Amino acid sequence: MVAPADLERRDAIPVLYTRGTHYSVGFDVGRTFASIIHSFLEKSVTLNETYLPLFNTENGRKIYVDTYESVNKSFPQYIRELQGIADGAKVEFHKLFLLHIDDVITGGQDGNNQPIGCSTICVNEPDCVVLGHTEDALSEVLNHFYFVSAHIISESPEGKHKVVEERFTSLCYAGHLPGYTMNANHHGLVFSINTLSAKTLVGGKTPRHFITRALLAAENFVQAQEILRDHGVGAADGCSINMTFLRQEGDRLFHNAEMGPATNGDESQLNILTASPGEHIIHVNSYQRLPVPEVSGLIIESSIERMKTFAKYAPPKTVADVVRMLSDVTASEHKVFRDHGKNQKVKTICVGIIDCIKRTWTLYAENPAYVPPLVVLPLVLKD
Repeated sequence: MVAPADLERRDAIPVLYTRGTHYSVGFDVGRTFASIIHSFLEKSVTLNETYLPLFNTENGRKIYVDTYESVNKSFPQYIRELQGIADGAKVEFHKLFLLHIDDVITGGQDGNNQPIGCSTICVNEPDCVVLGHTEDALSEVLNHFYFVSAHIISESPEGKHKVVEERFTSLCYAGHLPGYTMNANHHGLVFSINTLSAKTLVGGKTPRHFITRALLAAENFVQAQEILRDHGVGAADGCSINMTFLRQEGDRLFHNAEMGPATNGDESQLNILTASPGEHIIHVNSYQRLPVPEVSGLIIESSIERMKTFAKYAPPKTVADVVRMLSDVTASEHKVFRDHGKNQKVKTICVGIIDCIKRTWTLYAENPAYVPPLVVLPLVLKD
């Protein structure tokens, strides 16, 4: 019998359909995936060897408290949702919140210098409108993720953006709120996230996990920009958001938003690139346009090598082109699809292809060059 700690890659992505309040949806997630969440918290080297020890220091506790109070003021509904996950899974809330604070708890000293990240390709052709994404994470995340398809209706407007109803499907890391991987909501917004590694992180601001959670409620591009800027507070750290709206008027447009921490004010730094029909976007884990100082190390080295790999291909025009590029394993060290060796710090845990014409979301649990899709989900839009 294989020990849980030694589980090889599984061809399994569990899905939960749930409806209710923020707390009850969170509770259902925690209760349903309790064993996966417990396993992840036990295996997470980053949590147990970095975040928890820092949480027990005076400076780390201050960053935690300041960030919690800030998020609870802006997004109390997502704090309740996270509390629901903790209660449902019977785990300590502060451990889950530390995962959402991420490297902000370090005070910026370590600068998110970890070999994590993802690759995204957006193709905007007349007969091919696709967002393709490799979900790359620390190896401990492998087999510790699931789909959440939720419908949340509040009795009164919630949070700084006054949201009443949310309906979305999101791929979630164990114990994490929806929004930070691949996502789709009932307004037709589809988006994926690439982690970006700013050198200076800001405690007491809004962690990217909560900003992207709020993005799941966006009805249009104007609202999406407002959520990302996070007026009055701003982001604590950074990421890249690749997005389009299935129901937008006029020409189909893809957008890549590079978001940086609010180091000199009360809103996120933001730079947006738009791909019109006939164009494409490729983004990985380094800032391409926003002048944000970055860390050095594996996340940047990997980004450089993956972009060199993509540059060897002709501009992608079809779904097959996107699948081929995201399956690439030709690089000497930092491959696009990362699954080389048991001791690798980072792996591609799955690959997603969101087809905006067919309105489908195809998931591969292994390299799509060699296996058929594990599941094809419909993108359900609001009537």
